[in-house]
Amino acid sequence: MKLELLIVKDAGLDALIDFFSNVFLFQKDNNYYPYPLEQVRHIGYQLCYAVKFLHQNQLTHTDLKPENILFVDSDYDIFYSNKKKRDIRRVKRTDVKLIDFGSATFDHEHHSTIVSTRHYRAPEVILEVGWSQPCDVWSIGCIMFELYLGVTLFQTHDNREHLAMMERILGPISYRMARKTKTKYFYHGRLEWDEKSSAGRYVRENCKPLKRYQMSEDDEHSELFDLITRMLEYEPAQRISVADALHHPFFQKLPENLRLADRERSHSLSR
Repeated sequence: MKLELLIVKDAGLDALIDFFSNVFLFQKDNNYYPYPLEQVRHIGYQLCYAVKFLHQNQLTHTDLKPENILFVDSDYDIFYSNKKKRDIRRVKRTDVKLIDFGSATFDHEHHSTIVSTRHYRAPEVILEVGWSQPCDVWSIGCIMFELYLGVTLFQTHDNREHLAMMERILGPISYRMARKTKTKYFYHGRLEWDEKSSAGRYVRENCKPLKRYQMSEDDEHSELFDLITRMLEYEPAQRISVADALHHPFFQKLPENLRLADRERSHSLSR
């Protein structure tokens, strides 16, 4: 089995997406029904493997999101869900391609202040304290949560509200980062946020501690949430790397025929 990374020119991106279905559109057309755990595992594994290739070459993708993960073959089976009382699609193959390297940045290149699509943006980007490869890992954590639940982890378009959601879901933001940022969201290291406001109520009613989103107490579900938790560490230096993530117990249960050997690093670049 071989993983392919696609680098495409902007002009060809829309045509490529029209030809392949991405994991977001498939889920949207499936009424946001969650992917089965084994499919989350395979897609997440391939994504980590592809991003490891970038990171080993001093590149940060900076725009990882479900729309940029395409199915090689989006053919599907249909089954009836008694829970949802409707037909549900299940993709037959979960081989994927990672696309859209238009914002990818080498370590030595200028780093834009703001990168990543809002919902997948790491705290160090929002706080403008400098970013590198770990911001990709944060995005992967958000993506895996979304594939598993069918909902976006951080559904917001406002920086302060985004930070409040992080604190509601993950606990207080790192004091070091809060003190380092030159943004105006913190006072004496604490987020300035009115929990009694309409926005405060929205966050309180729509967000809960990460572990409470877990749909089962089975070991495999717990392993997924352990991995996501490690990917969503506030401090970039403490966040798990994609190389280490590939050795996490959650991915160790991936069948051998779906694994990618190191010698099979992707070299297929489509221009």
